Amino acid sequence: MARLGAIVEELEGGQLSLEASLLRFEEGVGLARASQKKLDEAEAKVELLLRVSDDGTPVTEEIEDA
Repeated sequence: MARLGAIVEELEGGQLSLEASLLRFEEGVGLARASQKKLDEAEAKVELLLRVSDDGTPVTEEIEDA
């Protein structure tokens, strides 16, 4: 996240060449996608942990570590 923030600052600064801007943008998109993937995985684990059956009892299941 820190690197993504730094990339945004560099791009907003307007001091980079077009080529450098495109490279930073590409790096930022990659970081954003990786972050979204990790967030999606965490959300799926939380949903598993919060599941309950129709009668209100917790549903347990082993979570595989990635």
